[in-house]
Amino acid sequence: MIEISPQQLPALSRWFPTGSPGPAALAEHVLTTGVGLWWADHPDRPRVLAVSCADHVLLRGDPSVLTQDALARFAGRYVETPARFWPSLGSAFERVVPWERMLYVHQPQAPVSLPRTPRGVTVRRLTPQDVPALAAMDSENAWIHASWGGPGGLAASGHGWAAFAKGRVLSVACTYFLGSAYEDIAVVTVPDRRRERLALACVAGLTADIQARGHTASWCCSRDNRPSRLLAWTAGFRLTREYVHHVTSRALAHEVEHRAAEPSHHRARPRIVMTG
Repeated sequence: MIEISPQQLPALSRWFPTGSPGPAALAEHVLTTGVGLWWADHPDRPRVLAVSCADHVLLRGDPSVLTQDALARFAGRYVETPARFWPSLGSAFERVVPWERMLYVHQPQAPVSLPRTPRGVTVRRLTPQDVPALAAMDSENAWIHASWGGPGGLAASGHGWAAFAKGRVLSVACTYFLGSAYEDIAVVTVPDRRRERLALACVAGLTADIQARGHTASWCCSRDNRPSRLLAWTAGFRLTREYVHHVTSRALAHEVEHRAAEPSHHRARPRIVMTG
C-alpha cells in the first residue's frame, strides 16, 4: 500500500462512517487534526483504504487485491478491520494476536461519586504551559499524547485533563480520537500514585468538557483489563458492544523472496494466537 494525501481521498462515507463511537472515530480524528496518515492500494479509485494514527490502524475494502507484502508497513500496530481481512493479516506477519475489546459509552444520567482531591494535588484542564510536564512523563506513558503528535499537540488541544503535584503530572485523561459525535478517550496514571482515584477525577473533568461540546465520550479497553473496566463503570460509562482488533508483530514480507525456492511445507507459517 502507498501513502496518499488527504486531497486524494475518495468519498469516505462508505469506508469510514462518521458519528460512531470507539475506534471508528480514528478516521475523523485524522481528518480533523491532521495527525496520522492515509494509505491505499492505488491513488485512483482505491479498493483498499487504511488510516493510521499513533499505533492504531483502521483497514477497509477488498482484501483480494492485496499483495503478500502490502500490509508490511503495519507491523507492530493495533489493526481494527472486518473479518474478511483476517486471513491477509495472518499471512503478512509472523504473529497476529486477536485482542478482545470492550466499547463503553458515557451515560450522563449514570450516578458518579466524585472523589476528594488528595492534599497537594490539583486536577485541571491541560494548557500549552504544561508541555514540559507532559514531556517529562516516563517513556512508557508517552502513548497518551501520541494521537496528538506529542506533548505540545495534546497540551494545546483543549482536550485533556491532568492531576498535578509540585509540577509533576500524576494522571492524564484525554480525548484520544476526536470524532464529530463521539470522543474516544484514554487515561493513564503513574504507577506510584494509583489507587488514589486521580484518574476518576481527570475523567470526570474531561467528560464534562465533552458533554459541553455536544459530544459523547466513549471508552475502549481490553476485555481482560479489569481495572480499566471498573474505572469506566465508576465514571458513568456503560458497555455498548464488544469487538476484536489485532496486534501485529514483525512482517513476513522480508522473508518472502529468500524462501521462494523452498518447498511450501518447509516455510514457517505465521501464528495466530488467541487471547482472552
